[in-house]
Amino acid sequence: MDKNLQDKYDRLLKSLEKLGNLAIAFSGGVDSSFLLHAGREALGQKVLALTVKTPYIPEWEVEEAENLAREQGTEHHIIEVPVPGQILNNPGDRCYLCKSYLFTMLKDYAGKKGFSNLADGSNADDTREHRPGMKALRELHILSPLLEAGFTKADIRNASREMGLQTWEKPAYACLLTRIPYETRISLEMLRRIERSETFLIELGIRAVRVRTHGNLARIETEPRYVEKIFRENLLGRISKQLKRYGFSYVTLDLEGYRTGGIDELFKQKENDRQG
Repeated sequence: MDKNLQDKYDRLLKSLEKLGNLAIAFSGGVDSSFLLHAGREALGQKVLALTVKTPYIPEWEVEEAENLAREQGTEHHIIEVPVPGQILNNPGDRCYLCKSYLFTMLKDYAGKKGFSNLADGSNADDTREHRPGMKALRELHILSPLLEAGFTKADIRNASREMGLQTWEKPAYACLLTRIPYETRISLEMLRRIERSETFLIELGIRAVRVRTHGNLARIETEPRYVEKIFRENLLGRISKQLKRYGFSYVTLDLEGYRTGGIDELFKQKENDRQG
């Protein structure tokens, strides 16, 4: 590990040691897995991993989180939560409302288990993007040790690779609500349709993927290398047939490829149209 990255990691460990105990909102992703590893190194058994299980988080993500926590020998609790009533219509401030609800619950749960500190895996790059949920974390005084230590996403991946963490090259994931246009009533059927579609694509080897839904139309976003794979291996027909089995009437491949906030673009365009 180069000196700059090692200095950041040493700084992170010192800050965690001072806490005495730490509960971590653990998704099993790149960031929270790295934070869990550092927490274990700094605090030993005084670390608790908390994973939320809700209809808008894919089942396989929860299972992966469970397996990763077990491999690290960390106490791990899975908390089942229904879709909060305030986000059932997928409002524009959904992320803020969701984070407020979930982290209030997690903070209370951690306190009852004797953990006075709750942290998430936010990193320095998160401050450069539109992340409404960050406001909720600040209001609830949730710790973000990776952000405070100056870790970027690239830093976390590089350090994770150096440490032999299997999550170092794991694609970024986000809750299934990000696949649905704002101001759309959420249904369990819709969420399962999206989850099954993405699981099918991942099993085909298309790892970085989003299936954005627009009524009965599925819009697949993925990276250029996976677009090439789809055409090279002649998967278009197979993908279309399977996603229609899951309930979509139309299946499209987005030519602009995968990008974060793909559904936000439509929301912003509508806002611009209204103002214009």
